Amino acid sequence: MTNEDVPRLRTASGAVQGDRMAGIERFRGIPYAAAPTHDRRFEPPQPPEAWRGERQATEAGATAPQRTRDLPGLNIVPLVGTGWRPGDDYLTLDVLRPAGASGRPIMVFVHGGGFVLGAKDAPVQDGSSFARDGIVYVAINYRLGIDGFLPIPGVPTNLGLRDIVAALKWVNAHAEALGGDAANVTVFGESAGAMAIADLVTSPLAQGLFRRAIIQSGHGGMTRAVPVAERLTRKLAAVLKITPDRAGFAGVAPEAALDAMEKLAQPTARLDLRDEHGREPVFGISRFVPVHGDDVLPKRPHAALADGAGADIDVLIGSNAEEMNLYFVPTGVLPRIRRSLAWWLLRRSQPGAWRVLNAYGAGREPAGAVLLRALSDLVFRWPARRFAEEHRGRTWMYEFEWGSPRYADQLGASHGMELPFVFDSLSTTSGPEGLCGEAPPQALADRIHATWVRFATDGTLPWPQFSREQRHVHQLAADRTIEEPVMPAAAFLP
Repeated sequence: MTNEDVPRLRTASGAVQGDRMAGIERFRGIPYAAAPTHDRRFEPPQPPEAWRGERQATEAGATAPQRTRDLPGLNIVPLVGTGWRPGDDYLTLDVLRPAGASGRPIMVFVHGGGFVLGAKDAPVQDGSSFARDGIVYVAINYRLGIDGFLPIPGVPTNLGLRDIVAALKWVNAHAEALGGDAANVTVFGESAGAMAIADLVTSPLAQGLFRRAIIQSGHGGMTRAVPVAERLTRKLAAVLKITPDRAGFAGVAPEAALDAMEKLAQPTARLDLRDEHGREPVFGISRFVPVHGDDVLPKRPHAALADGAGADIDVLIGSNAEEMNLYFVPTGVLPRIRRSLAWWLLRRSQPGAWRVLNAYGAGREPAGAVLLRALSDLVFRWPARRFAEEHRGRTWMYEFEWGSPRYADQLGASHGMELPFVFDSLSTTSGPEGLCGEAPPQALADRIHATWVRFATDGTLPWPQFSREQRHVHQLAADRTIEEPVMPAAAFLP
């Protein structure tokens, strides 16, 4: 490629050089905010520092500090990336676009990872397929864990969400230079990324920054009140032997912070994060989630939706049929679950655990299967329906029900399974240790990916909208729309 052929992009902070392959221009690691270090570590995102000349934007760059865990027999790198790549300048984004793009729809992806891990460039979410099909694709990093989602006295709350808002503002300000249309921005994400997007649909700080939202295995039900979340702040401070305030946490090195987070992530850690009703809305999956009651999320997101927040945003929201299988099947825990263990695991987060298990078939089916079905509904599927019920704008609901043959056909339609189909990236998750197994159906990926592209392009979908009265749910694998009954979980969740 000659110097004249090198793709270039001019930003408010300076020019960047990317690369081109098969008609797609790529720009990696563009700063949308200044490095969150030193005095900026616990501050809202600041504009990136300007640079002279042309910045090389061909490498992925640093990620937020994080620590990944392996799952037996499963290659997790395609799903979450290679882990922590140290470096100060990690509030960055990638842009992939068709060569010569002008006025194209923009899609901004927010990665998952329980608000403690993940990166913009995990292989499953490469984004090339969206650029190939006429989309300007943007993927972002944001602050995680203590730096992004711990309410520390003296520190602005929800810094990770504020980072995402800053990235969306950057995209809007640079839409024309990116070859996109600022009036046609769709945000989408999976798991924690979807939770963040669901929250921002209701946030006054994100108003007007996107037209559509795709919420994959997420909803607005996983936030905590600040006083509840501050129990985690005090517990972490005790583990780290620091004062539970800005001064104390400012002196904690990333490795020490990760050690403390890992200690408190253990199921045996004594930490009560239940609310005034005795519920732990995250069910122990992550200690770190956004908080409500500040300027980012003045109200609980579902309550804000009921008051009309986000009514001008088109929403496509959905879940996978067997979400919780990912957490219990690869570890080999499932066959060892008996009724007493199922009750113990559930009661830590959900009042009336026996009543819940009975509603899901306790005593009539194996205890592990009952627990997983109940948890899939409580943690993911029913709260997503509640989000759809309360949203006052145009709302569509999907269910991803294709089951992976991995682990003797037990993995099923688990958490994260839709990602390689959405991104048309099955090759990254295929094989003997891949999430999808040896031969996932390419035709299904073609159809799901095209559906996402169509929604981002013109806001249309080939099935009817969802409402509390007309519960239309489109099953993606079967390609049919059903009238879904209310789940048993409805009796146990707000």
